Amino acid sequence: MNLARHHADPNTNLLFVNFNQDYTSLAVGTRTGYRLFTLTTVDKLEQIYENESEDICIVERLFSSSLVAVVSLSAPRKLKVCHFKKGTEICNYSYSNTILAVKLNRRRLIVALEESLYIHNIRDMKVLHTIRDTPPNPMGLCALSINNDNCYLAYPGSNQIGEVQIFDTVNLQAVTMIPAHDSPLAALAFDPTGTKLATASEKGTVIRVFSIPDGKKIFEFRRGVKRCVSISSLAFSTDSLFLCASSNTETVHIFKLEVPKEKPTEEPQSWMGYLGKALMTPASYLPSQVTEVFNQGRAFAIVKLPFSSLKTVCALANISKPRVLVAAADGYLYIYNLDPTDGGDCTLLKQHRLDGQIEAGEGLSSEAPGAEGGAAQPAPATGGFAGGATFAAVTARNEQQLSSSPHRSPARGSPSRKGFDTTGGEDLLGAAAEDVHDPSVAAGLNTLRLDDDNEFPPVTHHADTS
Repeated sequence: MNLARHHADPNTNLLFVNFNQDYTSLAVGTRTGYRLFTLTTVDKLEQIYENESEDICIVERLFSSSLVAVVSLSAPRKLKVCHFKKGTEICNYSYSNTILAVKLNRRRLIVALEESLYIHNIRDMKVLHTIRDTPPNPMGLCALSINNDNCYLAYPGSNQIGEVQIFDTVNLQAVTMIPAHDSPLAALAFDPTGTKLATASEKGTVIRVFSIPDGKKIFEFRRGVKRCVSISSLAFSTDSLFLCASSNTETVHIFKLEVPKEKPTEEPQSWMGYLGKALMTPASYLPSQVTEVFNQGRAFAIVKLPFSSLKTVCALANISKPRVLVAAADGYLYIYNLDPTDGGDCTLLKQHRLDGQIEAGEGLSSEAPGAEGGAAQPAPATGGFAGGATFAAVTARNEQQLSSSPHRSPARGSPSRKGFDTTGGEDLLGAAAEDVHDPSVAAGLNTLRLDDDNEFPPVTHHADTS
């Protein structure tokens, strides 16, 4: 969530807030530097690093490693890749225009400019491919799958209608174009497996989910019908069963991705039965646009925020139990409980201040009325997910799948590096990616094994002297 181009709350100095790829960490950029937090308990937001320097408008962390990518307001065209634990800048790249977004996974680093996308090999930061002359994308909207085997990039294919371009960042080729919406795109998100893509348009009333790479629509949810809103973020749960959407309203919607079971049909025995059957099948006499409204899914659960008209970014994480996390432009992280079985209204458990400012008599965190007990919640959830699996169990499985994926040689051709400056030649890029900060992360979370050479081989960074 980049606030540099928005009117943030005057009581906070936030410029950027975002979760890492598996929602176990939070990165915060401010006018005086940036902070990194771990998300291991509800009751405490643990700060693991603070950098006091310049105004940071983008800061992205690679999972739970020490590798971070940062961009400042004072140098908006320069990307710095840093080892935050050692306080070392590994390399930097300068681009022809303002950097609007940066996306990371274990194989690729994507830099989004308004009319181009740069695909880097994260192992040595070489530019593998450049997607030029994209439709104007002033918000830098794009999404990168975190899955090694389905390493896809999604970005707008038009600034007039909601077309989504899918690009394979491993084989460096276009895959498909999805006509997702009639209005321009506002939000994109891949699920952890890289096989589902959620989309929302600027109209904001309908959220669609497509299968990847074939682009087939598999789910459609209606956020509302009374008003058009600005969807600011979409996020899947780690088991890909839930999808949350936040907007500029006070409501965060959580949808459940399940196919409704078909009930056996019974032939009516009377004329009243035939009439009732006709009334229950609107597709037989209503316009197709109205029929779609009847067939769209509704929210499984909702979060009621204590404000509206603020930019937010949401996540579905497992912190002992399933939680809805909402970081807002007011400088707070809100943590809600999610009932994965019954849904309904989510209960506010805790709110934490993100910008380091301490309110009188409160400290950095405050407990919500009616929240679960003051102690951390160590007991894992035991039900409510597909096949009896919890967020944590699915997270562990996904992590195992990701770590077992071999690194294929991705480069094809010789991408041009003209116009880029790279400084420093130390072999720190691999070290930063391999170094997992705080290995004693609580059980059940995504503890990454980036020190395993099979998962993230050591690299040597080569400076560009041309």
